[in-house]
Amino acid sequence: MASDSSADFSLAAVSPYDGRYASHTRALAAYFSEFALIRYRLRVEIEWYLALAREPQIEILAPLDAQAEANLRTIYESFSKSDAKEVKALEATTNHDVKAVEYFLKRRIGRGHFKAPIEMVHFACTSEDINNLAYALILKDFFTIDLLPRLDTVVWSLSDFAVRNAARAMISRTHGQAATPTTVGKEFAVFAHRLRRQVGHLRRQEFLGKINGAVGNYNAHHAAYPNVDWIDFSRHFVERLGLVWNPLTTQIESHDWMAELFDTSARICTIMLSLSRDLWSYVSLGYFRQQPIADEVGSSTMPHKINPIEFENCEGNSGLALALLQHLSAKLPVSRLQRDLSDSTVLRSVGAAFAHVVIALNSFSKGFSKLCIDETAIAADLDAPQSSEVLAEAIQTLMRRYGLPEPYETLKELTRGRPINPGLIKEIVSSLPLDGPVKSALSKLSPASYLGLAERLTRTYARG
Repeated sequence: MASDSSADFSLAAVSPYDGRYASHTRALAAYFSEFALIRYRLRVEIEWYLALAREPQIEILAPLDAQAEANLRTIYESFSKSDAKEVKALEATTNHDVKAVEYFLKRRIGRGHFKAPIEMVHFACTSEDINNLAYALILKDFFTIDLLPRLDTVVWSLSDFAVRNAARAMISRTHGQAATPTTVGKEFAVFAHRLRRQVGHLRRQEFLGKINGAVGNYNAHHAAYPNVDWIDFSRHFVERLGLVWNPLTTQIESHDWMAELFDTSARICTIMLSLSRDLWSYVSLGYFRQQPIADEVGSSTMPHKINPIEFENCEGNSGLALALLQHLSAKLPVSRLQRDLSDSTVLRSVGAAFAHVVIALNSFSKGFSKLCIDETAIAADLDAPQSSEVLAEAIQTLMRRYGLPEPYETLKELTRGRPINPGLIKEIVSSLPLDGPVKSALSKLSPASYLGLAERLTRTYARG
């Protein structure tokens, strides 16, 4: 490349989330970039070293005072791009990414005059001990700091919109055809409720970790220091990192918790995909209009167009995220015997999956913020003569209540396949052998008033 500028990089990027959509995904570099992975690995290595130094029976490591511990932590807390380049240079020689981190840390401890034995760095560890904890910390931080707040914003937007439109009647559609009326708010309350439930699962998600050696038995640990309770030591170490300890593994942490996390995330993508399609359809029906942006162009040939591209982008990126998350969920818990590296390359695409999630959420939020309800179009649909057909359900149900014979069949015979209008509905009602007050109530019923408990449901449950 001729230039290292961000614009040149964006144009030359192979992936859209590093190129076209880089503005959406820039924040994810703090979790899923190569730089971030090295930094998190370094954090685990240093915290393990400090934990070993606190164990009295590991006599080769003298206890470190608070300042020495702080100085060591500064190595990962102040980790820089030049540091990362040094690690990558070491990897070019070792052809092993975790070993390069170990060598970097040994160099840094030696340069820093910590008076600590450098060969206790990476003591009794296999690479997976470092990697599984690094990825667990990455995902926990990403979800806590970034993704959950984004999802909360989407849920709040939907909930607020639902409550504000709890009573706004509209014709619903089942199988693409006019059906029992609902309210605008109720339909969005459904999506808010669905998303909130999945976000609740994410908030209860456990992030597991292990640090138990080559095949999960503490073989090297026990051989070197048989008097240390390595099982208890491991549990305390993992929990001090803020993770949940996994006591039984092979060399590889089983990744079942990751599958749970990705499955929940995939369900969120499925919901967002469905929501985007519904919004696209409502725009197509004219129920919603999109606010025009002065300098934006909807079509290269049709100047009048304002296309629902944000919802199309949300749908497309939700689908891509869904495919990646489902593969991650299916692949990562599967490992040959005690270890193979097929999970290692797959884990590097976790950031890609969540990049598509973030792009989808951002696209949805942008599109949703530009929507306006077209009250005229919704009212016209409700008042259209043919919309009277949706009252057939109410009539046949009232006939059941008052014991009239074959109510469903009667209404089917009178209405199915015929042009229905308010006059025909009144004619049907007047022909029924019902008491006057019942007939009067039925004759006053309209699509706009036949809403059941939609408003109450929305106001009660839209905000959780």
